[in-house]
Amino acid sequence: MATFSRRGFVVGCSSAIAAMAGARLSYVAFGSPEQEPNQEVLLVVFLRGGIDGLNVVPVLGGVDRGIYEQQRENIQIPVTGDNAALQLDDRFGLHPAAAPLFELYQDKKFAVIHAAGLPSDTRSHFDAMKEMELGTPGYKNSHTGWLARHIQSANLTGGAVASAVSVGNLQPTSLAGSLDAIGMTSPNDFGFGGNWRYEDAQRSALRKMYGRDSWIHAAGTQTLDAIDLLELGNPGRYEPANGADYPNGGFGNNLKSIAQMIKLQLGMQIATVDLGGWDTHEYQGDAGAGYFSDRLGMVAQGLHAFYTDLSSDPNGANNGHRVTTVVMSEFGRSLRQNGSRGTDHGHGNVMFVLGENVNGGVVYGKWPGLGTNPDGSSQLYDGRDLAITTDYRQVLSEILIRRFANPNLGVVFPGYAEYQSLGIVTGTELPPVYDENASTPTPTLTPTKAADGGSAIIPPTVTSVPDQPLSTPTPVPTSEPTSMPTSTPTSTPNRPDTGLPNESGVYIPLMTQ
Repeated sequence: MATFSRRGFVVGCSSAIAAMAGARLSYVAFGSPEQEPNQEVLLVVFLRGGIDGLNVVPVLGGVDRGIYEQQRENIQIPVTGDNAALQLDDRFGLHPAAAPLFELYQDKKFAVIHAAGLPSDTRSHFDAMKEMELGTPGYKNSHTGWLARHIQSANLTGGAVASAVSVGNLQPTSLAGSLDAIGMTSPNDFGFGGNWRYEDAQRSALRKMYGRDSWIHAAGTQTLDAIDLLELGNPGRYEPANGADYPNGGFGNNLKSIAQMIKLQLGMQIATVDLGGWDTHEYQGDAGAGYFSDRLGMVAQGLHAFYTDLSSDPNGANNGHRVTTVVMSEFGRSLRQNGSRGTDHGHGNVMFVLGENVNGGVVYGKWPGLGTNPDGSSQLYDGRDLAITTDYRQVLSEILIRRFANPNLGVVFPGYAEYQSLGIVTGTELPPVYDENASTPTPTLTPTKAADGGSAIIPPTVTSVPDQPLSTPTPVPTSEPTSMPTSTPTSTPNRPDTGLPNESGVYIPLMTQ
């Protein structure tokens, strides 16, 4: 079988066609192949439709447990029996279908952030997803997404010819404004598709047609180069390592494709994956079973397989030391189940962060409660939903600062100036830069040796980690497509700050008020 040259891939994939609408594995962005195998990789998993965080990480005890059971008579996650929640700490559990992630939580490679999300006041899927991916809550008119601005402000391309590849047929709003992309439904299906007898002649003819100097001719030539190199790579024959067991279907296949590209050391630094089907208004599933359980189980199995696959290579490399995965959704679900044994659009939710550089085994954030305050006011948002105490941008900002050495938060999240580290990931805590016009090059992380002897970027210091001991988990007893603009605006209109102030001034592992 022909070998797959990472340099050849990068040379061939410099820029090309925009993605089509409606996909799953949606974007891959590249840095400099010269820096491999030392570059950090960020995987963003977006669960579209509003996943029910109150059932993914249910409350297990206290007054709030009684309220939870009362409001979710049928769909509650039990604390005993076959479908009992897995105990994360003395207050919260994990849905039993997410057992593969519970294993990583126990290994302190998986962290939960509860009562997190988009602080904008909307229950519209379209508006919430757009605002979250733009990185501008309450403001929908930005022309660039937060990941596109991160790429620009962190200088991730590093001189590479290819800055991005779009896999699937949806370019996410988070990367709107990043124009250097090649679109494909999947790496395995990205081919020429000509007549087998005349294919060589057809390829030659097309290359002659695109043999001029205009941008459209250059795009055509580069697309043909990408097809040639991906066909040589033969992604359909990829074999996962370490017994990793990906779920069948698009979600598992897309994670597998990302793992393959990471191992090929092409300079990939950002990938996004979408999975829909979380708008569970009807028959969500009773007592920890049913549709929701099946779908959550697929996510947990896929993420566990991805982590396992990257933990080591036959050549001794451990790519897991440079990969951080963050999982989020546009909003949570209502506390009260509806008449169809489902849940309606809500507000606060959960986020997950997974990886070797994660201070896992902890539920982070500030729990707002499900009942009433001493003054009689409701602890719920609008009297019906979990409130948000951790702005999702705070979690993403920490990852960008500590893992990618990009402190330019004013560029990535304009209007947000409330960042404080939660201590979720290891790394150097650089001072945030809130100037929306900042163009100063960001520091470069120094490659060091990973614990297993492989190369990995491990920043030298950690300035903030959780200030309480990590809990030891024990079992409980018995989409809408977004079109790409043709240019990137040079400034962002002024707007009020939409960040949530932290009353205590310091975020710590999740506690009650």
